[in-house]
Amino acid sequence: MSKKLHLISLGCTKNLVDSEVMLGRLKEYEVVDDASISDVIIINTCGFIDSAKEESINTILDTHNIRKDNSLLVVSGCLSERYREELQKELPEVDIFTGVGDYEKIDELIASKENRFSDSVYLADESSNRVITGSNSHAYIKISEGCNQVCSFCAIPSFKGKLHSRGLNSIKKEVERLVANGYYEFSFVSQDSSSFGRDMGLKDGLIDLIDMVEEIDGVKSAKILYLYPSTTTIELIDKIAYSKIFETYYDMPIQHIADSMLLKMKRGFGEEATIRLLEQMKSHKDSMIRSAIIAGHPNESKEEFEKVSKFVKSFEFDRLSIFEYSNEESTKAHTMEQLDSELIAKRANILGDIASKTNIKSLKNMIGKTIDIVLNGESDEHEYILSARPLSWAFEIDGDILINDTNELEIKYGEIYRAKITEIAGDRLLATLI
Repeated sequence: MSKKLHLISLGCTKNLVDSEVMLGRLKEYEVVDDASISDVIIINTCGFIDSAKEESINTILDTHNIRKDNSLLVVSGCLSERYREELQKELPEVDIFTGVGDYEKIDELIASKENRFSDSVYLADESSNRVITGSNSHAYIKISEGCNQVCSFCAIPSFKGKLHSRGLNSIKKEVERLVANGYYEFSFVSQDSSSFGRDMGLKDGLIDLIDMVEEIDGVKSAKILYLYPSTTTIELIDKIAYSKIFETYYDMPIQHIADSMLLKMKRGFGEEATIRLLEQMKSHKDSMIRSAIIAGHPNESKEEFEKVSKFVKSFEFDRLSIFEYSNEESTKAHTMEQLDSELIAKRANILGDIASKTNIKSLKNMIGKTIDIVLNGESDEHEYILSARPLSWAFEIDGDILINDTNELEIKYGEIYRAKITEIAGDRLLATLI
């Protein structure tokens, strides 16, 4: 009987790519959904903010409580890297610890039952032979690791290091291999995607990447996730909009809008320049703009909070994520004067209400439009109602729509169809295949 493997990938899509690399190195195992019957359990952790750290720790303990005797519990990823000494001391339940540098050597670590923390951060390339999960048509492509930004609230550079980009040829080879295996939709991800290639001397790395991807036969749709304001240009925004392959999709967390607050956050970019970028994005037909705001950063005044609240209400992002400030050690904001936790939660709730309303308005604006969608499968509403995702929405991030009329078309999950949006029910759109 084959040995069984259960893998839990927590956190961001970049973490998921690393989890898929580990699956590729452990193909002799049977991957199962049940940790209690598994011989090896891998938890790829997130250590970005308090809520993610708590989820990672709880997952480790809960999984240990249900695993069978003589199984191996392996903990990898950002939390393990960031707190390697503390976790090894406090979590005797874990058999193997590893960080963010040895994903492609996970088979060796399991075979030798050893902890390992390499000095360099692993960056998946065309040779990783990872196992894509969650879709037979979409894949994430990691284009760089690390970050050169100095945001006051972010600890990522402390354990992921400086920006390290992949070569364009490496990315091309990976995309071509995946296209040959039937994948046609790609999301390009990193900590700061708009800085891609700057460490290699590329002036406009993402523009070069777009040109390269457009030359690959078989790529039908692509997106770039995680743009950073100060490294995003008008030229890049327009390049994305005019591309025949890349969706007019802009994912740029601005975190705040008040000049004084952006200075405290060490974002290096002001209100006027940020709004100029956002307005350029909005000027393009059928654009979709996703962003994020941090509520309650140290020294955020009432006036600064009111300013960002007013701005997000008036700008009307298509998608807006709200995060309560998390006080992370090793960051510049850690020693600043902190706001009361109740005040932070109150401000996050106010911004969250605004985000919910603008999200619904964005959905309502789609009613009557005809769009390209990817059929996911049966919905969670009813077996005769299908789940689909507009091709212009980010995979597993922006949600789904419901298809309640197929017009008797032949149905193939993972295929692209045309659909007309007919109405909204709650916070989900309904559509008919055409």
